[in-house]
Amino acid sequence: MFKELLPLIKQRLLTITVVAIEEDRIRLNVVPQALKGDGEANGKIKYSHRNEVAEIPDGAIKALTSPLSLTGTAEEIDARLPEILTHFTESHVSLQQTFDRARDEIAQAVKAIDEREKNKTKAKAAASKQEPKQEENQSDPGGLLPLWCKPPQTGLGDGANADGNATNSSSADEQQTLLPTNSEEVSNHASHSREA
Repeated sequence: MFKELLPLIKQRLLTITVVAIEEDRIRLNVVPQALKGDGEANGKIKYSHRNEVAEIPDGAIKALTSPLSLTGTAEEIDARLPEILTHFTESHVSLQQTFDRARDEIAQAVKAIDEREKNKTKAKAAASKQEPKQEENQSDPGGLLPLWCKPPQTGLGDGANADGNATNSSSADEQQTLLPTNSEEVSNHASHSREA
């Protein structure tokens, strides 16, 4: 009896009870006990992971502790007990292996999701650090100037505009005479305006 149960005994505690029911009939119960780790497998799945990671169904967790109950005469139970216990142990060991594999896959999936989210956060932070550098580069003297700082355009020369048509050179001269060309003219212009 214990030889057949040994693989299951190594994995979890068992409670074995034997009760006399009637004159010559007995009931034998083998009950695997729940382990602390059985419920913790789904505990690794956080709220943010629920859309991407499936939980182990409660029915599968409860199946780990499903009991075996035999009722019969002592001779009937003695005759069939080794075969029944071997089958019971094999099914429980197989179920435990499947549960352990699912628990490990859940842990790996949760870890992969956490790493992916951490990398997204790092990428966003790196992108936000690069944006100010790009703005600083735009204010370099060699870069583009804002429209309000645009230097005055000079004529294309030889009295022609961009279309190749002749322009009135007197209007270009008038524009240039309105603007002082050096600092002496600016100071002279300022002193004349104060006298007037």
